[in-house]
Amino acid sequence: MTAEAPPSAPPSLREFTVRAVVTGVALGVVFGAANAYLGLKVGMTVSASIPASVMTVALLRGRASLLEANLSQTIGSASTSLATGTIFTIPALFLWGLAPPFWQIALLALLGGILGLAAMIPLRRMLIVDAHGELPYPEGRACAEVLKATTTSASGSAWIFRGMAVGAGMKLLVALLFAVPSEAGAAVPLLPKAEVALEFAPALLAVGFILGYRQAAVVVAGAVVSSLALIPLIAWIGAGLPVPLFPERELTIAQMDASQIWRQYIRYIGAGAVATAGILTVLRNMPMMAGAFVSVARGMRKETGAAAAAPAATDRDLPGGFIAAAIAVVIAAVALVPGLIAGDLGFVARLVCALGVAVFGLLSVAVAARIVGIVGVSSQPTSGITLVTLLGTAAVFAAFGWDDLGARAAVLTVGTVVAVATSKAGDISQDLKTGYLVGATPAWQQLGQLIGAACACWVVAGTVLLLSSYGFGGKELAAPQATLMKTIIEGVLSGELPWGLVATGAGISGAAMLCGVSGLAFAIGVYLPIASMLPIFLGGCVRALSERGRPTGGEARSGILAAAGVVAGEGLAGVLVAGLVVSGLVPKKAPPLLGGEVGELATLALVAAICWFLYRGARADA
Repeated sequence: MTAEAPPSAPPSLREFTVRAVVTGVALGVVFGAANAYLGLKVGMTVSASIPASVMTVALLRGRASLLEANLSQTIGSASTSLATGTIFTIPALFLWGLAPPFWQIALLALLGGILGLAAMIPLRRMLIVDAHGELPYPEGRACAEVLKATTTSASGSAWIFRGMAVGAGMKLLVALLFAVPSEAGAAVPLLPKAEVALEFAPALLAVGFILGYRQAAVVVAGAVVSSLALIPLIAWIGAGLPVPLFPERELTIAQMDASQIWRQYIRYIGAGAVATAGILTVLRNMPMMAGAFVSVARGMRKETGAAAAAPAATDRDLPGGFIAAAIAVVIAAVALVPGLIAGDLGFVARLVCALGVAVFGLLSVAVAARIVGIVGVSSQPTSGITLVTLLGTAAVFAAFGWDDLGARAAVLTVGTVVAVATSKAGDISQDLKTGYLVGATPAWQQLGQLIGAACACWVVAGTVLLLSSYGFGGKELAAPQATLMKTIIEGVLSGELPWGLVATGAGISGAAMLCGVSGLAFAIGVYLPIASMLPIFLGGCVRALSERGRPTGGEARSGILAAAGVVAGEGLAGVLVAGLVVSGLVPKKAPPLLGGEVGELATLALVAAICWFLYRGARADA
């Protein structure tokens, strides 16, 4: 297909300016902390590109040019990919009792960001320009439209700041003032040990609104299967067992409550479901994966030829020397820097880790950069690619007989670098598509992403360390993806995984995918408690209700911005509360001021208030 000529921005437009960089870095801090919090809570993150572009225009009060706003959102959105890859893996080290130092988390995230950025650059012309008509890059196109609209009109931008105030205020009301219970729930009659609960989580309501009704319904469907089918089934069948059922070793099923059954049985079923969905997604895209990997070399050759031709600003990338040097630095750092890869390994083991980062990292970048062009960042199989990386690296370690706790930690941190690189490739691809559509300079965007990653890595690392005060893997911060990675590594290296339960989850996930729904979204619902999934579904319902009567394809743009603000506001408030807990100024938990049924009714009333706020935002531009 013949490439379209990129739009040309007026030469007088400013692009790489100090205020654009400073604003982008500041927004990266906000959305990096917020997404780290959200990902640790529910295993999902939200794209920061559109909210960052709107906030740039609002903060600079219309003084920013179109290209400045684009550069600012490019820098600001860089934090999302670092947060995603980090929270998918690093909390597992805390669960093993191997709390990593601040510098290690930050540098692993930075190396992954550099690898993802550098390996994506040679693919830009082929994927963004040559395949312009084939690969839509949905978030990139949407962000371009938002930038064009908001740089000429500030309409709707106030909703993101209102959302931040609502999200932060509600979070502080529950986590700092302990005004109402954090959850309302009730037992389900006739079904043994079945419970339905609704967590008071404004960010989850907002995530459901952003996802929309269908995706939110798929997620909650998985939770319904686990809470209203699997838990009652296990409780009913196991009621008469006189001894504990593996993997539980002390309590009989009759002695266990719903949460204990979930922890000892459903968690493994959910792990099998998530792992299967991720791996099947990768296998389904294997032809695309092979073609994209070959195109890395092709793109490098194009880069060499194009460099001599002195391309126009709208087709200029960072030089090939930067690409080669950046990839070499990442691989060398993994192999040569003691303590960077967890586990206190010798040189040979670190060399194996470096090869794992090189092979799986370059493969994952090629895959992610193309896949997101079709399905968008929200659906890219980061967890599936990371699981493949962990399985491959763990298999090599097992062959060498390296199976102690240090070996497990090393395999996990290889996954950290690859997960960040995968997420980074998807993010920069969408940003480059936005830049292509508004006439930006790719080299400035790539440099901006590098600056954003270099700043955001420290913010994400600090956020993870602060939030570790709550403890990962529990009710407050489930860290579902990291817990899954931990489970898989332990299973491969020790052989103690309850494979029957894992295979059951695989069957459930496969059945969902045969029905044509997102296997990963459904599996996440199976893996997480229904209390966390119901708010997402409720947010999706509010989105569907707010869009009734709109023209086909019409979106509640102000509502989406309000929802993004709620996510950011609760995330920042959560980080603030975690800092106060760590410093000893406030308790981690306390009885709510309004308890019992009155407190639960108050919780439901606050949930209704947030839903009304999102609905009002959505109808503002009806």
